[in-house]
Amino acid sequence: MLQAIQYQKTGELHVKELPAPELKPKMIVVRTYASLISAGTERTSVATAKASMFEKARTRPDLVKQVLDMAKKEGWRNTIDKVRTKLDSYKALGYSAAGVVIESACDEFAPGDHVACAGGGFASHAEIIAVPRNLAVKIPEGVTHDEAAFTTLGAIAMQGVRQARVGLGESVAVVGLGLLGQLTVQLLKAAGCRVIGLDINERQFALAREFGADELVVTGSSALGSIESFTRGIGCDAVILTAGTSSNDPMILAINAARKKGRVVVVGAVGMDIPRSPFYEKELDITISCSYGPGRYDPTYEEEGHDYPVGYVRWTERRNMESVLDLIASGKLNVGRMITHRIPITEAERAYDLITGKIQEPYIGIVLNYPDRGARALTRVVQVNQPVGGSGLGIGFIGAGSFAQSYLLPPLKTLGVNLVAVSTSTSVNARSVAEKFGFGDASTDSAGLLARKEIGAVFIATRHDTHGSYVADALEAGKQVFVEKPLAITQEELERIRDLAATKNDRVMVGFNRRFSAPLVAMKRHFAGNTEPLVMLYRVNAGAIKLDSWVQAEAQGGRIIGEGCHFIDCMQFMTGARPVSVYAAAIGSRNQQVRNADSVSITIRFSDGSVGTVHYLANGDPSVPKEYFEVFGGGGTAIMNNFRELVLSSGRKTRVEKFNGDKGHSEEVKQTIEAMKSGAPMPISFESLHDTTAATFAALTSLGSGNAVAL
Repeated sequence: MLQAIQYQKTGELHVKELPAPELKPKMIVVRTYASLISAGTERTSVATAKASMFEKARTRPDLVKQVLDMAKKEGWRNTIDKVRTKLDSYKALGYSAAGVVIESACDEFAPGDHVACAGGGFASHAEIIAVPRNLAVKIPEGVTHDEAAFTTLGAIAMQGVRQARVGLGESVAVVGLGLLGQLTVQLLKAAGCRVIGLDINERQFALAREFGADELVVTGSSALGSIESFTRGIGCDAVILTAGTSSNDPMILAINAARKKGRVVVVGAVGMDIPRSPFYEKELDITISCSYGPGRYDPTYEEEGHDYPVGYVRWTERRNMESVLDLIASGKLNVGRMITHRIPITEAERAYDLITGKIQEPYIGIVLNYPDRGARALTRVVQVNQPVGGSGLGIGFIGAGSFAQSYLLPPLKTLGVNLVAVSTSTSVNARSVAEKFGFGDASTDSAGLLARKEIGAVFIATRHDTHGSYVADALEAGKQVFVEKPLAITQEELERIRDLAATKNDRVMVGFNRRFSAPLVAMKRHFAGNTEPLVMLYRVNAGAIKLDSWVQAEAQGGRIIGEGCHFIDCMQFMTGARPVSVYAAAIGSRNQQVRNADSVSITIRFSDGSVGTVHYLANGDPSVPKEYFEVFGGGGTAIMNNFRELVLSSGRKTRVEKFNGDKGHSEEVKQTIEAMKSGAPMPISFESLHDTTAATFAALTSLGSGNAVAL
């Protein structure tokens, strides 16, 4: 399929062939006929990407803080690698589209339904899109696809009007008469309001007047006088800011224009330096309208398809979208009049030249159109590079987020393997990774990848809830497997994998990279020849993760299974023994934003008499280094500080070794590929992989029962 994408390092726009998205539960796949460019949002995206690193830092101090926090925790080397990975990729553009359903996994939609769709990363400028059920609505009879493409922008404007709580006859100012402003003017007139429109450009006035604006004023020193006259000296009941500018001028104008106890609603991206005195004296309500309504940015609503009860939340983002389409169908919202350009997707770069000013030409609504290319647009595998062929081990890669791109793919690329295909859940990421690392094909069809005969080994780096099924399916298909931790998140998945390993195929490796790091190898060597049990303490300053993160979703198994497995594996590595019992205890906080099981102490007894304790903590200060591992036994001691320092003591002598912070990813991948090529045993035995996973399950069982669990 064709899709408009942006290279994030330079901001360049491209239209490229990408694999069409797969149908997932509670989603629909739509053949797009029209999508609307949101000029303000997309112009900002392009400008930010084209800016220098200094300009990016200056305009996004929030991202700079994230980078600094990451550097404190993971070191500058890892942080810089992750930033480079983020920039060296494509980004999907667009979030408002319309088309026809061609596949459905939800009851309310069927193939052939005409729908309007919303959502960044979903309703992109692409021939084929996959959209969750709550981000799609049916198009009423008589509304064209071009008109329906305005639905998302209309819902944003409508949510702003709802936040303003306007009533019949109220005086409302709309500051900024671009696309959102023109929609807002029409909605306010439909609600029975008196509307005064303001903009720095008189060119926008004719259309606003046609849509019913009662008065139009150029923003500037005389604007307040015009507003005073228009409101008969009272001031505006509400001011809605739909402008897009970093300037604080629209906010100052709004505060001065509003009456006492008036409302100011911020819809566009404007400066927010609010002076206290006039704000205080007028007792104003200032509200930021959250996109297209309740449900926005809530993954349970948008991605999982859970609706809010209408008795408690009358206007969700989906119901706002339906309302916009009703107004278009009734003729009360005229979006067709706002279309100034219709541009085929093949010429999308011209559309962005318009909004960035490279082409000097007036515009309001720019609609991209998509000619029907039939089966070609539905292809879920796209060749990106010429196949390597030859006798190299054929590699298929499933899932390739920032972790895989930073730690797994760079070393894999250097090891003389044939990178056959990469499959990811998003089309744009599949194309980005294939181009960057040299895969022959970009795909969104993971099942098809597993069936390919030229692929002898599969790397799996998807979200945790898919690991168990992908591993089992790959083993069934006779592939060798590397899976990022965890191996599985349920007992049933683990048993299926164990049965396959015992009867059919045990060629599986899990990404327990820390045992391959230089500090842990040196630690292990320090205790060589020791016959006494070890006492081990692994302290992990894991840090808090917000409850709305995908990591915290119940379906992902939790952080003990998802990350705690690393540290149990390190203890198995040090002892060479199997875990035989597990006891875990978590904190008991009353704070509803704290997940108790994220701060836990896990004690493990091993078959050789060793004892290990993992303190996995989410309640500490992020400036403290993440990992600390100390081991005592047979008269020796070893202390590892965050893979940068190792203190080794024995015979009353201590020496300190320094390291670069590398956690062993490259060595792990190297040894795995060597084993896959030669047929030698995998770097970690299946028994050990199984035992580590079983120990994490036992830790959760212990948390629930309060008792130690025997393995």
